[in-house]
Amino acid sequence: MEVQIISKEILKPSSSTPQHLRTYKLSVLDQLAPPLYIPIILFYSPASENLCKNSDHLKESFSRTLTHFYPFAGRIKDDFSVDCNDDGAEFIEARVAGDISMVLEQADINQQQQLLPCSPYGKSSKLSTDQVTLAVQVNYFNCGGVAISICIWHAVADASTLATFVNCWAAIARDPNNVIDEVVFDCTTLFPPQDLSSFSLHSFVKEDVSSEIVMKRFLFDGSKVAALRDEVGNGPSLDRPSRFIAVSTLILTAMMTVTRENEAMQINAATIAVDLRRRLKPPVPKQSIGNIFQVTMAKWPESESKELSYNGLAGKLHESIRMMNDDFIRKIHAGGGYFNLLKRTGDEARKGSNLTVFGFSSWCNFPFYETDFGWGKPLWLSPALKLNRVAIFLDTKDGEGIEAWIGLSEEDMVKFEQDPGILTYASFSASI
Repeated sequence: MEVQIISKEILKPSSSTPQHLRTYKLSVLDQLAPPLYIPIILFYSPASENLCKNSDHLKESFSRTLTHFYPFAGRIKDDFSVDCNDDGAEFIEARVAGDISMVLEQADINQQQQLLPCSPYGKSSKLSTDQVTLAVQVNYFNCGGVAISICIWHAVADASTLATFVNCWAAIARDPNNVIDEVVFDCTTLFPPQDLSSFSLHSFVKEDVSSEIVMKRFLFDGSKVAALRDEVGNGPSLDRPSRFIAVSTLILTAMMTVTRENEAMQINAATIAVDLRRRLKPPVPKQSIGNIFQVTMAKWPESESKELSYNGLAGKLHESIRMMNDDFIRKIHAGGGYFNLLKRTGDEARKGSNLTVFGFSSWCNFPFYETDFGWGKPLWLSPALKLNRVAIFLDTKDGEGIEAWIGLSEEDMVKFEQDPGILTYASFSASI
């Protein structure tokens, strides 16, 4: 597949940001976001009607959208704020020599990353003041299909924010008169910023390390998820697990098996990114931008792992999420408690502790598949991100199943694919 850039420019908001909104304050959750761009690629069928809307229309609607999401057209000023100076976001157009069906059939993450406007991985723990916080690339395939890829710096957005942005852009593209609800919400009173001068997450996200990671897609269709929920729920710890808990339990069990290094000393931990928007009282508006999620962690010694049934492990994961209520969230952020907790965990990892962490992030129920620019909804989407010992979940197009992108070393991935539970419940078919 050959990708040829045909245009590259910086687009600014269609209306200037008022002076009193020129500074966007970062919360501690923004500050603690991994130093990378969150990518998403939306693939549209060549059979879709009105696919030939010209690029000027996309650019105009993109600029209109930036007026509502003005921090995305700004630049990171320091650890505490974004300068909403309307410097603009990057907009790239590319021609792809190849058929879109080839990309969909192969589901190759390395191939997909060629369609991104930039590398997802940060070169340092923070953006320089001249780097964009948002970049878009519109890829036109020879067959007529289109892939729209977006990269947004994690310090200003989580996956829910990304879904909100792309749907608002699509709504304005369909009709410039569409009303966009308020999206900018100051979370610094809920999650006060901290001095992070002695703390960095950069060591956990390195581009050179990503080249050694294999990221593969595993499909769990609706019927397999239903059967898995029945099996995982068969026990005293958890009666009826959600589809996320059920699939996470299966994947986590297989991950622990293939990455086992020191049975006598190892401690296993699962981190889960939990969206806080509906867990706070009053709820934070669903469309609010920024990082309004928090990582929860369940830990247990390796000696206990062998005795854990699916049901017992599911119970641990469920309990770690259940505790994330309004009272707990507010208490742990009082006096910088959440930051101190992550700092201690990071210090342990850097000192070579026996803690092995597996990460889970669910993008399910985020309305990516509703993104209609006027030529129909996406045929498929991909996170196009490689992270070690991490699983990213997305909905299948019918909303019943789960598509899990899982990152492991090449050696561990070979063993993971042969795990009996994975062979029973996951599909390895590459076709979309």
